[in-house]
Amino acid sequence: MRIDISIRGQMLRLSDESGAILRSYPVSTAANGPGELNGSYCTPRGKHLVRAKIGAGLAENTVLVARRPSGEIFCRELGERFPKRDWILTRILWLSGCEAGRNRLGRVDTMRRYVYIHGSPDSTPMGCPGSHGCVRMRNADIVELFERVPLYTPVYISED
Repeated sequence: MRIDISIRGQMLRLSDESGAILRSYPVSTAANGPGELNGSYCTPRGKHLVRAKIGAGLAENTVLVARRPSGEIFCRELGERFPKRDWILTRILWLSGCEAGRNRLGRVDTMRRYVYIHGSPDSTPMGCPGSHGCVRMRNADIVELFERVPLYTPVYISED
C-alpha cells in the first residue's frame, strides 16, 4: 500500500504494491500552502509514513482533542457554538517524516508538528485548501482509508 497526496490537485490516492490506484479521495490541505517549518500551518511535503492510527471503533463524528475522544459528537449546533475550532473528527492517521532536515527532526519535524490525515465535518469543503497543515478528509472516507492501511504505510505529499 502507498498513499500519494497532491497539494495542487487536493486529492489523496491509495495504491497497491503494483502501483494500481485502489481509491481516490478529495482532500483539503493547508490554507497556507506547502511548507515544513514548525508554526507555519503549512502541509509538509516529501516522504512520510503512517506512524500511528488513532480512533479505531469510534463513532463517526467523534471529536478528538489531543488525539483523544473529547466526549463530544460533532453536530451542526456544536459547530455553530464554536465556529473557529479546527475540528479533528472520527479517525487520525498521524504522519511522521522520513527525510532528515526536510520533514524530520529539528524545526521541520512533521510528527512533532502533529500533522495528521483526519476526518472533518461533512460541511467542510474538500478539493480546496483550508486546513491548518493537516490533510482533511470526509468522515466516511477517513474511516474507509483507516481500515485499509496498516501502520507504516508510506505517504508521499507533493505539490503536483
